[in-house]
Amino acid sequence: AFLNLTGYHEIVGVWKDSTTLPCAYVPVKDLVQKILKWIVVRDQSSVTIFRRDNSGDHVLLSEYRGRVSVLKDAPGNVSLNILNLEVSDKGTYICQVTWSDPSDSLIVREITTELDIVKVAATKPIIRAGELGLTVPAGARTSLTCVASGSPPISYRWFRGTPGQKALLLSRQAELVWDSLQPSDTGKYYCEVENR
Repeated sequence: AFLNLTGYHEIVGVWKDSTTLPCAYVPVKDLVQKILKWIVVRDQSSVTIFRRDNSGDHVLLSEYRGRVSVLKDAPGNVSLNILNLEVSDKGTYICQVTWSDPSDSLIVREITTELDIVKVAATKPIIRAGELGLTVPAGARTSLTCVASGSPPISYRWFRGTPGQKALLLSRQAELVWDSLQPSDTGKYYCEVENR
């Protein structure tokens, strides 16, 4: 009973973002972690996607290669990190740890986490002015940055003009930069953001 895994029963991940499925325990003297498995259950079938044993770390399912990892040199922390979440990553994940005691008996514990994947629309952007603010002396270098959140990738577009009227497309970057401002740069600017 002194060896318990802790984690969350449910995690909501954002599509194309990364997430961590927590799984941890307090190391106990004389008990050695032998095997760590992360198993995913989908449509009543279960598949081991990650295994750590004395031969190293193994990602056993090709769709997770290069996307899943567990911290090394973090005793007791066997949380699974997943990069670039796909909708197909939704499922039930089981963290299973096997220890051996001094008499070579094996102790196995597991916990289960439900992972759901959501798509998040881009938020209404806000504009951040450079250090000099919005009233800037001629010849100065300054920038405006468009800031939004949501499921990546987010695309940005900067315009000079007024939304809904004829406007000039200036940039497809989040940041609009002037190296040397001129009086003719005075005007109205706006940004648009978009994701899938």
